[in-house]
Amino acid sequence: MSAQTSVTTVYKVSGMTCGHCEGAVAAELSGLDGVSSARATAASGEVTVTSAAPLDEEQVRAAVDEAGYELVGRA
Repeated sequence: MSAQTSVTTVYKVSGMTCGHCEGAVAAELSGLDGVSSARATAASGEVTVTSAAPLDEEQVRAAVDEAGYELVGRA
C-alpha cells in the first residue's frame, strides 16, 4: 500500500482581523477539490492549505474573494 502524498501551501490573505474572518476563509478554501485542511491565522494574515495536489492559484483567489478577503499570494 503506498502512502498518500499531500501538498501544503501557505498563502497571504489581507483583511482578516478575527476568528470569524479565519473561519470564513478556511471554510471557502476547504470547499475546493482536493483540499484536506485549511487553517487561517488572522494575526499573521496567513492561510495554510493542505491538498492532494498543488492548487490552481486562481481557484484559491476566487475562494478567498468569495469569503470577502483578498489573496495577496504565496507566503
